[in-house]
Amino acid sequence: MTLESLQQLIEEKPGVLLYFSGESCNVCHALRPKVKELFEQEFPLVEQVFLNAHEHPEISAHFQVFSVPTLIVYLGGREFAREGRAVSLHALAQKLRRPYTLMTEA
Repeated sequence: MTLESLQQLIEEKPGVLLYFSGESCNVCHALRPKVKELFEQEFPLVEQVFLNAHEHPEISAHFQVFSVPTLIVYLGGREFAREGRAVSLHALAQKLRRPYTLMTEA
């Protein structure tokens, strides 16, 4: 994954989830399957991209990711939500439901 291909994906897809994690981050490893399941069930048109922040420092810097886990959701090519550290999946889902529904019904 390159920064250019990631930016192209954000521009072309209706929605993109960027999930930044780290190898030694236990929270990242525990949260990832829950995030994956949430997006597959409730937001299936959102492309999921999982990145190791330490393996992709240039991408992490570009998206201003300074801690893991960090989730950034793009809808319609624009950053819509950013969650870090203590992520509430329930709150994130509530935040995304209405705009996602409006976006996919059009």
